[in-house]
Amino acid sequence: MKYPVGIQSFEKIRKEGFAYVDKTALIYKLADEGSYYFLSRPRRFGKSLLISTMEAYFSGRKDLFEGLAIEKLEKKWTAYPIMHLDLNAAKYDSEESLYHMLNDFLSHFEDVYGSYRSEVTLELRFKGIIERMAKKTGLPVVILVDEYDKPMLQAITNKELQEKFRSTLKAFYSVLKTQDRYIRFAFFTGVTKFGKVSVFSDLNYLTDLSMDERYDTICGISKEELIEYFQEGIQSLAKRYSMSYEDTVAKLKKRYDGYHFVEDGHDIYNPFSLLSTFVKEKFGSYWFETGTPSFLVELLKRDDFYLPDLTEQQVSGDFLNSIDSIEQSPVPIIYQSGYLTIKSYDKEFGFYTLGYPNEEVEEGWANYLLPFYSHVEGGGGPMFIGRFVQALRQGDAEAFMQRMESLFAGTDYKL
Repeated sequence: MKYPVGIQSFEKIRKEGFAYVDKTALIYKLADEGSYYFLSRPRRFGKSLLISTMEAYFSGRKDLFEGLAIEKLEKKWTAYPIMHLDLNAAKYDSEESLYHMLNDFLSHFEDVYGSYRSEVTLELRFKGIIERMAKKTGLPVVILVDEYDKPMLQAITNKELQEKFRSTLKAFYSVLKTQDRYIRFAFFTGVTKFGKVSVFSDLNYLTDLSMDERYDTICGISKEELIEYFQEGIQSLAKRYSMSYEDTVAKLKKRYDGYHFVEDGHDIYNPFSLLSTFVKEKFGSYWFETGTPSFLVELLKRDDFYLPDLTEQQVSGDFLNSIDSIEQSPVPIIYQSGYLTIKSYDKEFGFYTLGYPNEEVEEGWANYLLPFYSHVEGGGGPMFIGRFVQALRQGDAEAFMQRMESLFAGTDYKL
């Protein structure tokens, strides 16, 4: 079996025979029942592949969906005009960097569909392109935006620059409201969720799927999908570690499962770590090692956040549901980034209790944060923790206390 680690092109996955977990019934349901959607999920959770799959579907590429659920559901296979904006491919360190990205995006369409001299701003150009595309093709336009919030995330510690990005994107995205008659479908993805004063404040008709139980499995891999699609990988891993099939499944669950995007929802496995494990036939910390945003540490330090409290948070859905809450606490952005997840829900008071989703995240988070909160050098975290645990297990009280003292020497923490 070929596993699509890092592959975000649906066409490539289908043409080259990579494993694909069929999400197309959910895509058909979205297209059939509505027009404007937003989805928040952590990085490397399949958002770009979802957008790519939608692009193939709305392009009428029936050939790519042979044998999938949507093949029996869709009867028309219309090829709509599509605008696909991927904000991943840039470094946003200045106000001009976002302008250059959007200008390049619009210029490609203007070469095909033309432009007017009066369209002197990004939003006017966007508006004009949508109208001309629809009129020229005779079909409404599909708009797909991947990582809508990338500029603001990269500027999260630069309040002035972030506000400029927010203002630019708010005006740009608000065009959709004025061009509704020319739009068939619009879908936005990102890591962070939109709030009442964010870039989507003008698009109050967007349906937020982020905590919608009907679509909690649209990205990531459920336990049922693990068993259905990855028997070969599980068996190979079991053989490699001389483990039983049942023990291997239990290890995968402990290591990579545990994400919940809605109360009483499915357990979701991290797809990047799961697929990487099958490729390498080795348990590892694949998702965590692909990069932890340093701004999370800056936010924790900014608020002098007491780390043990991180896994004892009780918060409301509105608090979790907006990046705007970041001014009050780093918890929403840590949750939205995938380092915390929903562990339980209090129906009486409407509170969510958060915690680490799995072993990979818990270990990786501790190792990553240790150098920032102690005198342990940046690469020595795992070794320090290992020796710390060994001393504890062996009952060596003197070594235990010595390591505790060295850990917190010079910090505000007291033994």
